[in-house]
Amino acid sequence: MHEMGIVKSINGATAIVKVSKRTSCCESGEKDICDITEDGNETEAINEAGAKTGQKVKLVMKPYTFVKGAIVFYIVPVCALIAGAILGNIYLPGYFSETDPDLLAVLGAFLLFLASLVMVKLIVSSMEKKTEYKSVIESIMEG
Repeated sequence: MHEMGIVKSINGATAIVKVSKRTSCCESGEKDICDITEDGNETEAINEAGAKTGQKVKLVMKPYTFVKGAIVFYIVPVCALIAGAILGNIYLPGYFSETDPDLLAVLGAFLLFLASLVMVKLIVSSMEKKTEYKSVIESIMEG
């Protein structure tokens, strides 16, 4: 996955890069000449190209990194939500016999969903520390 950005600062072997939101030219075949918009996010990237502050650069993220991130961010919470609903419907009525099983299913789904968000936060924190999950500045476009 390729992104365009502007180097905001250098910190040793890494750089903070402001990555733009995609503009209409980015959806066309002219990805190398995309304009960097003011809106966007900052990301830490390994500075293999030796970029300096203010330069427009091309970032590359390994596909498996992107897939792992998507799984952690989306699949884990959805699975926790479904599992919580099923487990809440099956096991909680044994402890709360006076309560509607559907309400207990919602409660179980909500509790497991919240637990999954905490788990996602812990996983993301550990992923951020590893260089294999960081973007890499592949080339300097201009500046």
